[in-house]
Amino acid sequence: MLPRRRAAASEGRSALSAWVADPTRVTRGTVATAVRYTLQVLVERAPGGSTEVRVPPFGVVQCLDGPRHTRGTPPNVVETGPETWLRLACGFTSWAEEVEAGQVRASGVRADLSGLLPLVTDLGLSEGGPRPEG
Repeated sequence: MLPRRRAAASEGRSALSAWVADPTRVTRGTVATAVRYTLQVLVERAPGGSTEVRVPPFGVVQCLDGPRHTRGTPPNVVETGPETWLRLACGFTSWAEEVEAGQVRASGVRADLSGLLPLVTDLGLSEGGPRPEG
């Protein structure tokens, strides 16, 4: 399940690059585009319907092979905020750190996304470049 409002890859990468460069100066629309783009990357990398990933208010997708969820509360749910999601997607923080800090709520046997993250690592940033903090 792809996000309803898909971000073009070039637009999504541009939004994500802008967020990485200075997360305090980007617009809400830029954050929304970056979130939707990274959710698309997740679905492309791990298609399926067993796990619902929610990043309110910008997007929700279903991914990962397994029993497909169609009605009611999904058995496997991941939910986090946009900033945390983008830090995870870019590899600026780890799944374990964010779960332990309570920034990611994950329930169900297929709700661990640690093996899929980071999603985007080739934004042309130097190792010493800015790293958005939580």
